Amino acid sequence: MIDGGLNSYHLQYLLWGALWTIGLSLIAFVGGGLAGGVIALCRVSPIKAVRWATIAWIQIIQGTPLLVVLFLCYFGLSIMGLELPAIVAASIAMIVYVSAYLGEIWRGCIESVPRTQWEAAECLALSRTQRMRLVVLPQAVRIATPPTVGFMVQIVKNTSLASIVGFIELVRAGQLINNSIFQPFTVYLLIAIVYFAMCYPLSVWSRKLEQRQQFGNNRGTAPPSVTTA
Repeated sequence: MIDGGLNSYHLQYLLWGALWTIGLSLIAFVGGGLAGGVIALCRVSPIKAVRWATIAWIQIIQGTPLLVVLFLCYFGLSIMGLELPAIVAASIAMIVYVSAYLGEIWRGCIESVPRTQWEAAECLALSRTQRMRLVVLPQAVRIATPPTVGFMVQIVKNTSLASIVGFIELVRAGQLINNSIFQPFTVYLLIAIVYFAMCYPLSVWSRKLEQRQQFGNNRGTAPPSVTTA
């Protein structure tokens, strides 16, 4: 394995690290998305206590570095007698982190639906659940798609912090390789290239979605609306 330079084994190890990075990103996005959806709905709840509880959750998580959340999930839970593998602790920390940000992003998208749509749905005597499911959320999803795709770039990049708790993703794989061949510039340049290859398509997709949405608005095409006829 140690031959003074990069070889095919090292490259294969980096690719495996990249696959684990993608896997952790998907876990964080799916788990954090489900929790974020609940948080977003709680943020627009008519119950004041629910709104304040979710506001407190968002402020605490957004005000805490992800690195600290990782330490709490890995070392903090172990002190309490709950030993978690690195992948589980990293997944929990990423889900907690993503839930707060996606919840706030989606809350803003829900509230950006024109009030006339809410009022028209109310005039149809729809229940609050029906108004959200049939009128508000379909329009909010369309608005939320570009920022959500853009945030996925942050999720991919933030998985690099999972190396702190021993999870072998792309950065940790690069560290182990560098400890063998002592070529940090080459190794980390490759890591940067792999991250760019993963994140750039998401950035382009997000910009295209945003431009498409702006183009539709400029043409005067509005989201599906509710009519009282």
